[in-house]
Amino acid sequence: MSLKFLIVDDSQTMRRIVADSLENLGYEDFVEACDGKDALIKLSADDTINFVITDWNMPVLSGLELIKAIRSDEKMGKIPVLMVTTRGVKDDIIEALKAKVNNYVVKPFTPAILREKIDQIIATNGGAN
Repeated sequence: MSLKFLIVDDSQTMRRIVADSLENLGYEDFVEACDGKDALIKLSADDTINFVITDWNMPVLSGLELIKAIRSDEKMGKIPVLMVTTRGVKDDIIEALKAKVNNYVVKPFTPAILREKIDQIIATNGGAN
């Protein structure tokens, strides 16, 4: 099964780091969004996206708001979401889990950590939808 990722971060540098990490892991199919609103537009326009990697702190629509929007949408609701953020405080992680994020990575991260989290999500979900 092939994965098509949506990388969501207001930092172009961070999007590039995530994209480079994905390429190093053998994933070459991804699109980028600069905030949660941009991400929702791309998700609704492209039904081949089946995995979202998002930052939390972004203008317009935050990563947490994006996750809630994805989970409340019948069509997108099952898409796995991995949050990659600097917010490592336990309360933030709990809030993200309540919003039904599939997994959580605190920046900075290594490609190995990214692979581990993606593999955990795929194993738990029996593959992306």
